[in-house]
Amino acid sequence: MEFRQIQYFISLYEEGSVTRAARRLHIVQSALSMQMAKLEEEVGQRLFVRSPQGMQPTTEGRRLYRLFLPVVTDFQRAREQVVEATGELTGEVRVGMIATIAQGVLVDALMEFSPAHPKVELSMTDGFSGDLIDAVAVGKLDAAVVNKPRRPLTLKTETIAEEDLLLVTGPAHADVPASLSFREMAAFKLVFPTRQHGLRAIIESFAQAEDVNLSPSVQIDSISAIVKLVRESDFCTLLPDVAVRGQLERAELKGHRFVSPRLRRQIVAVTDPRRPLNPAAAAFLSVLRRHLVGLGPVPSDGDRRP
Repeated sequence: MEFRQIQYFISLYEEGSVTRAARRLHIVQSALSMQMAKLEEEVGQRLFVRSPQGMQPTTEGRRLYRLFLPVVTDFQRAREQVVEATGELTGEVRVGMIATIAQGVLVDALMEFSPAHPKVELSMTDGFSGDLIDAVAVGKLDAAVVNKPRRPLTLKTETIAEEDLLLVTGPAHADVPASLSFREMAAFKLVFPTRQHGLRAIIESFAQAEDVNLSPSVQIDSISAIVKLVRESDFCTLLPDVAVRGQLERAELKGHRFVSPRLRRQIVAVTDPRRPLNPAAAAFLSVLRRHLVGLGPVPSDGDRRP
């Protein structure tokens, strides 16, 4: 059994796809398949079975993953400490984030981080909070930046930012009172994400606490599509500052803050304590956090009124 085979096995287990694992390892698929066949021959059991969902680990495959993971983690940690002594970051960073974060600050964070650390390979993805958390749990992502989960996790969560949710309207929408209560929003023409979306769960938790029935006329999971619909119609929505900052600054949209109650969401970084972040991943999260925390609130439409 070679250490290379163990690394290949870990990648295939975490990616669940020969194509993705080979891409992650920078090898051809045939080389990965050959090494997995040799490993299965050596242990005398099947480690994966093909299914419509990809390469599924067998019971023996799951057992070997639990045995091999600490070995690979210790090796990576030792290598990173050697590299860190040179003062230059290298390696791969795989981070997932909810769409509002990706849309709001990801590009700015990348533009700061990449020139400073050209040898770091960055892989960014967006998605639903639940899917991203699951990807961290199985090792497909190093970290996920998501809305704070409502249920306790076995993973490590660290609050990295808090921000207001705004009522967002477009030019075609009627004037909104300067002092807006959450209950008044029930009379508006609303577009929200579906219940699969983490932002919808936050909205509904506020609605339940205030005993308000919010019935959106349209449900769309794409934040960019929601923003476009609001900008070009009389629909309105609830979105965090970061998702519409640019449009608010360009006066393409109007943002209205709630005074009763104030709507806030917490953003957390989710990691697996069994797999400590490598220095490159920790450095990138630090940059992302700084961009999130550094966003002072854009004045709402009510703030601009005399």
